[in-house]
Amino acid sequence: MIESLPLLGAGGHPAHGIDFTAVEIRTTGLRPGRVVELAAVRVHADGSIAGELTTLVNPGAGVPAGPALVHGITRDELDDAPSFDAVLGPLLDLCAGSVLAAHDPAFAAAFLGHEIGLFGVRMPVLPGVSTLTAAQSVVRLPNYRLATVAHALGLPARPGQSALSGARTVAQLVTGMFGRYGFTFAAPPVLPSLPRFAAGRLLPRAEPWPAEPGWMAEAVERIGAGRGADAYLDLLAGVIADQHLSHDEVAVLAASASEAGLSEGQVRSTHEQLVTALRALAERDGVVTAAEARELRQVATALGVADAGELHPTDGAKPTRVLVLGTTAAADQLRARVLVEGVQLAKKLTASVTHLVSDASVPANEPRLARAAELGAAVLDVRVAPVALGFERPPAEPAPVERRARLVGGRILMGAGLLLMLVVVLAMFGGTPLAAGIFLAVLGVGALLGGWWIATPSPS
Repeated sequence: MIESLPLLGAGGHPAHGIDFTAVEIRTTGLRPGRVVELAAVRVHADGSIAGELTTLVNPGAGVPAGPALVHGITRDELDDAPSFDAVLGPLLDLCAGSVLAAHDPAFAAAFLGHEIGLFGVRMPVLPGVSTLTAAQSVVRLPNYRLATVAHALGLPARPGQSALSGARTVAQLVTGMFGRYGFTFAAPPVLPSLPRFAAGRLLPRAEPWPAEPGWMAEAVERIGAGRGADAYLDLLAGVIADQHLSHDEVAVLAASASEAGLSEGQVRSTHEQLVTALRALAERDGVVTAAEARELRQVATALGVADAGELHPTDGAKPTRVLVLGTTAAADQLRARVLVEGVQLAKKLTASVTHLVSDASVPANEPRLARAAELGAAVLDVRVAPVALGFERPPAEPAPVERRARLVGGRILMGAGLLLMLVVVLAMFGGTPLAAGIFLAVLGVGALLGGWWIATPSPS
């Protein structure tokens, strides 16, 4: 249903004049099943919003809504929602004449294709863009979950539970990356004609006010993506980022993983992998806060990982916490580097921030620069931040002027000594008295030794 278009840097077909429609769904589980919420946000290439829609979707009487702790949707809310065939018309009307955008188009296409197939509707292949694939080509991150990519590229808010929140994030990402990194299409997008259907009733749900992210929400952005059970690991990471887990909730998540084909051993291994990664992050900077120890203990208990070990908070210590301001590629690269290095990446300036970094897009009178200094944070330019944060070694200092002068002077003296000895040899063959030859030879050897001593660096 969705064909991801190959993207190029300069030299391809630009996105000027092309609209993107970001699509996001919430579903009953990990594998293709039923859609319970749908959202789409259409934007122009400059990022301005052209339109949006969002609605709950009733998958049918008696069909479970799936884990509510993942998407926040209960079966009761779906009873009054329209069916998918009723919302397909407004969705296609919004998408017509645009390139689709999704973080993971294959995932979205599997669920949407299944829903469309239930009603026997024939759909043309729609051109699409993957923000996940695009992000992988410009920044190196521990993982490429939507929240992680959004944070690394400096989006002001992390996506929440609702599909509309995710669609808005994808819309910002796709236009931001095309503008900032100069993406072009390898070939002009072919925008097919879409079938028209009657507009049905929509039932949006209220967007819950996002909770202030704690240590756990930031930690999961720094956990590397695994192999094999990635979908379940992503599901766990997303849930623990938004709330604390209970043992019963973990059982619901494990059941979803089992329905998707994961064995009990794979589920248990994923739990252990997650707890081990979180513990390593907490201990990586040598500072363990009380919040880190408490949240890790709670998650380990809920996941049934008994041998997680006990973290002991470090009294009075302050972990490194970096806020990066700026909208350039250099700022993106540093935000990504902070996450890769396992350091906490802040979204806003608070007293817990230890370093504030800015790039050329940040004006000198930006109030947060002065405020950071007042709070005791180090204020750095993006060009020197990797060294100041300990990610890179400082460049070797150039030799001092007097060191270079000694080197040049010593080599000149050594050259003079060699020349003098050559003269002595020629003079001796020409009949010069022996005493005079010995005297000149001594001078030549002295010049050589003196020049070597001057040019040789002194031990430090």
